[in-house]
Amino acid sequence: MRLRAAPGSQPGLWRALPCPQAELRLELVLRSGQAFRWRESSPGAWSGVLAGRVWTLRQERERLWYTLYGDGDGAPGADTDQILRDYFQLDVGLRELYRAWGDADPLFRQVARDCPGVRVLRQDPVECLFSFICTSNNHISRITAMIERLCQAFGRRLCCLDAQPFHAFPSLSALTGADAEARLRALGFGYRAKFVSGSARALAEGIGAEGLCGLRAAPYAEARRVLCALPGVGTKVADCVCLMALDKAEAVPVDTHIWRIARQRYGMALGGKSLTPRAHQEIGDFFRGLWGPRAGWAQAVLFCADLRKGQEPAGSRDQAWESRGRDSCRDKPR
Repeated sequence: MRLRAAPGSQPGLWRALPCPQAELRLELVLRSGQAFRWRESSPGAWSGVLAGRVWTLRQERERLWYTLYGDGDGAPGADTDQILRDYFQLDVGLRELYRAWGDADPLFRQVARDCPGVRVLRQDPVECLFSFICTSNNHISRITAMIERLCQAFGRRLCCLDAQPFHAFPSLSALTGADAEARLRALGFGYRAKFVSGSARALAEGIGAEGLCGLRAAPYAEARRVLCALPGVGTKVADCVCLMALDKAEAVPVDTHIWRIARQRYGMALGGKSLTPRAHQEIGDFFRGLWGPRAGWAQAVLFCADLRKGQEPAGSRDQAWESRGRDSCRDKPR
């Protein structure tokens, strides 16, 4: 990879973490719709922004290699190892979880054979929240493009790799300006513009970024309640943030895709032809009873396996993600 760095930035050295592929399959996790800012910059190499730095990741059978670019304090070391371990939650033993889920659920055991190493990311709560606000009634290519435009317009430029610029995710203060909503509409956010700017203002005037991060220590129901009070945040978006940023491993994001899986594959008798708040709760409770306290992690594996089956023909991935981006509750235009 050729680096064209911003002034003052330097490419770092490559460093490796022990990481068997049974514990992490990089190409599956970074394509699983949890985060939208990782690019496959060359075959097997993924570049993205994490903790205010630009990273490139590669994986061998037993190692996860990484290097960093942009402004920073020296070469990769123990601190950057810990950032990566925290992001991928590598202290959670995945093989043991797969075994337990498979023992409890023959369907999980069947589909997980072809989908090893899928784990839940531990993301920055602000980035995760605003990213998932953008998923409402949307598909993966548009979500990725929208978030990229958001970062370019409101975030700090970090560096440029192979003529592709990388920006930090915007701060709350950057999204609370008087013209923020108008600028977002000009960027193609449509009705989501008022949700992004409105949630940024609500957080800035309320618990702030620190308080949002502090919800990691709150009970799941409390964190979900606080999130659902924000503009454009319904139960699906709240559960995504709870699971992928706020340490609520029991949170099971339910959209029309998971609703269909619950009905068609698990035989749940759910009334009606659409996802209702009651059905959302019933499905989450069912999977928590089946898979246990990390039910959200197991759901991520099942969804990833289903997504992989639908990747051909071309275009089916976006259709699958479009279903994942829908919510029947408060994520609709209003």
